[in-house]
Amino acid sequence: MDNGFTKIVKVFDGYDFDEDKQKRISREFQDYAYRLAVALDDTAHTPIYMRMAKNTAREILEKAKSFVMDSNARNKARLFMWKVRQIKEEIKNLEQK
Repeated sequence: MDNGFTKIVKVFDGYDFDEDKQKRISREFQDYAYRLAVALDDTAHTPIYMRMAKNTAREILEKAKSFVMDSNARNKARLFMWKVRQIKEEIKNLEQK
């Protein structure tokens, strides 16, 4: 009998979880930072993304991530950091006017 629901096991089959990292994640921003590091192929620098996820507006991070994912950059992490800095400077310039 199908009640329209999918088993949770089937939902998570498409995700690749690193069990060691996932056990240490207890807050939402930590999960976001880890997923961001995976998306940027830069899990070695996950603590940097955790600090950014905690202290930087999510809107800024999402804009920068979207910009990087749309590009064909070889070093996605470097491009992401550059774009975050650029967006912050644009916001600062708009506030000064």
